[in-house]
Amino acid sequence: MKILVAEDDEETARYLKRSLSAEGHVVDVLGDGREALTYCLYNTCDLVILDRMLPGLDGMAVLKALRATERDLPVIFLTALSGVDDRVEGLNAGSDDYLTKPFHISELLARIGAIVRRPAVSEAKSTLRVEDLELDLMRRSARRQDCEIELKPKEFAVLEVLMRNAGHIVTKAMLLEKVWDLNFDPGTTVVETHISNLRAKIDKPFDVKLIHTNRNFGYSIHGPR
Repeated sequence: MKILVAEDDEETARYLKRSLSAEGHVVDVLGDGREALTYCLYNTCDLVILDRMLPGLDGMAVLKALRATERDLPVIFLTALSGVDDRVEGLNAGSDDYLTKPFHISELLARIGAIVRRPAVSEAKSTLRVEDLELDLMRRSARRQDCEIELKPKEFAVLEVLMRNAGHIVTKAMLLEKVWDLNFDPGTTVVETHISNLRAKIDKPFDVKLIHTNRNFGYSIHGPR
């Protein structure tokens, strides 16, 4: 899944991104409510983890603005406002769940899982497809020509980024940022290693190759052209 974390506390934001990325999710982080709203309106994501006390625009205002657009984007409030009235207000405003700080990451992951299993979410957003390759975002599984493909979490995350951008070039820098939260190229070969692993699992056993290298630019996933 592609998850937006709207959280202005840098330590909490880093912890969330690290923990969610370790589960194979693609995570973007913003610390300003107005920027988070703009992101949701003009980008594709599957779920938002939203703090209520954000600069620029508070979380409640962000949620109400999203719901006014009639978008069904799932939102989980993750906030220090723990009173009963606060929780009731957040749920009545249209949040899908309300979790208070301090929190356990296992509980947050369980709540994310419960939301994506709901029919309205899972039917519309749980599967990415490129040719005969399917990526099930809810079950964290991959399949090609009815063959199950076992992927490690980071392999899954790399493949998700490629498939969300199917037919377009994804640069090494983009993968480092989205999957490993690195904003520069420190000379690592981690991207090349994971692409090689994906090719061995997704392309090598089949006649049609889907993962392509665009020399000096990056990688893309698509069928025959």
